[in-house]
Amino acid sequence: MDIRQSCNAAYSKTLDTEGLRKEYLVEQVFVADQITMTYSHVDRIVFGGIMPVTGPIAMPDLGKTYGTAYFLERRELGLINIGGDGVVVVDGVEYAVNGEEALYVGKGNKELVFRSMDAVHPAKFYYNSTPAHAVYPIKKITREMASPQTMGDAKTSNRRTINKYIVPGVVDSCQLIMGLTKLEEGSMWNTMPCHTHERRMEVYFYFNMNADGVVFHMCGEPTESRHIVMRNEQAVISPSWSIHTGVGTQTYTFIWGMAGENQTFPDMDHVAMTALK
Repeated sequence: MDIRQSCNAAYSKTLDTEGLRKEYLVEQVFVADQITMTYSHVDRIVFGGIMPVTGPIAMPDLGKTYGTAYFLERRELGLINIGGDGVVVVDGVEYAVNGEEALYVGKGNKELVFRSMDAVHPAKFYYNSTPAHAVYPIKKITREMASPQTMGDAKTSNRRTINKYIVPGVVDSCQLIMGLTKLEEGSMWNTMPCHTHERRMEVYFYFNMNADGVVFHMCGEPTESRHIVMRNEQAVISPSWSIHTGVGTQTYTFIWGMAGENQTFPDMDHVAMTALK
């Protein structure tokens, strides 16, 4: 497990390119037949990829790692499949989770097993997990259920559809919020004008990019902005004080996940374009 400690804004200003990448970027999320796991001290979110190829993968006994008897004893989990058709088995019950479908698994579920329907086109389950204080039922979310919202304009290169998979009104959860944003052809900017949200942190996972494509992910305080160059299927941590937006050399898709004080999606501190530096 990769553990990332919290960094404040003052320290982050002192980091060079490699320093920023070491603190905030996760370069490899999916590894065949493995569960990758990054633990961030920022709101104690856990995220990673699950890619079963040659056979099923079970969530291991993490023992002392979390100080609990099993992973979801005091946590909830959401996942979105970005690969081929797959199955998630929760305490013996099977849930088919196909491409661009999601699954919410609440606190208290013990056994998690993941498998692909086709080894040639394996499932790729990207997941976020946050601490949980209450038990909510397991729920599968299809693309049709994901509360789509189209925003932006082709004139400003940010026409995009935000699919809200795990949000109030779609799924009951303790604090986890998760969704998938698709940019339309010809649009390269996401979340611009940008914002922060002091009450929540966020993780972005970029995918559907060609090998030679990159996203310049903007981070830092609004008046002290930096960037991290990101490639296909990489993730980046965004503390609550940091902007989180980006522009690509081509169209791409990204999954966003949030944890923190509230689940109010519009609770954002917008940054005027004239204030950015």
